[in-house]
Amino acid sequence: MPRPLTVLLCSSLFSAALLAAQQPVPQPTTAAQAPDRDTTYIEAGGTVHITRVIPVPQDLSPEAQKFISEVVPDEAPPESLADRRRRMDVWGETSKTAWSKLCPNTIQDTTLAGVPVHIVTPDNMPAANRDKVLMNIHGGSFNADSGSYAESIPIAGYTGIKVVAILYRLAPEHPFPAAVEDAVSVYRELLKTYKPDHIIVYGTSAGAVLTAELAVKLKQLALPMPAALGIFSTLDSFARMGDSYAMYTLRGLAGHIAPPDSSVHDPYYVGATDPHDPVLSPIYADLHGLPPALFVSSERDALLSGTANLERAYLRAGVDARLVVFDGLPHAFWYHPELPESIEASHIMANFFLAHLPK
Repeated sequence: MPRPLTVLLCSSLFSAALLAAQQPVPQPTTAAQAPDRDTTYIEAGGTVHITRVIPVPQDLSPEAQKFISEVVPDEAPPESLADRRRRMDVWGETSKTAWSKLCPNTIQDTTLAGVPVHIVTPDNMPAANRDKVLMNIHGGSFNADSGSYAESIPIAGYTGIKVVAILYRLAPEHPFPAAVEDAVSVYRELLKTYKPDHIIVYGTSAGAVLTAELAVKLKQLALPMPAALGIFSTLDSFARMGDSYAMYTLRGLAGHIAPPDSSVHDPYYVGATDPHDPVLSPIYADLHGLPPALFVSSERDALLSGTANLERAYLRAGVDARLVVFDGLPHAFWYHPELPESIEASHIMANFFLAHLPK
């Protein structure tokens, strides 16, 4: 999940933009400037200043080694929200085509409870699976749709079960709790057709956060819980950021990363809500009685800490939770069908879901 984008909303930011325009533009590090040795300096308070020279892990597939070796500059012009959304739309169509070649399907665009959804039905879906459904909440930093196809098509294909991917309202136009409310509305609608133990809810990145938020909200509303949860690379709290967020970007070790600060993470999504709110930040919630949950992350994932922390919180609450971490790969690598590790991750997710649904 990317760091919050800087959105130039109107004249209130004009002075700041003018001042920034007068400052020197940071330039990408060149090969000549790149450090060629490790360094470490630790301040009295514990803050660490480091450089590391890290080779490509040789146990990754050749495709994954190439994937994490892509050259990404450590400085680049900021991307506007409008440009980001257009880029994500193009990526979504590309992803839809690529995954559908591996997992043939029929996709219906409709609404449930007034919320737009993609309904992905896998080809040759077994008759025994018609009374089951998977509910996907996509990633995209709460402000775009980066995964409604990449998350739903492979899981539908590998489980043989219909997936309803909800297209919730986005920030900053619709901050918390709008997206959670949309998820609750669709879940209530699914309960009219499916038994709760025939439903599984899952998501990646922002969608993983929303899956965890939804579970807490369902408990507060005393609604029946789904059979299981899939929480794939998540934050545990908007009030604090874990160690991995200070070390990695969305592309792992590639791209720009700014030193972390103590401000609220993603204020565009948080809005006026207290970042310690137990629905917004599930690490502060009473997690007892939640469904079994699979957590998936990767070693170079900016959200590895949040994922591991929330999984431990589930375990402390007595929830059947398990964590799978892939070595050397960045955030949400399973979006990419060209990687053998993506296929492996999708099968791990699918098999977990199948194990928690009635036969």
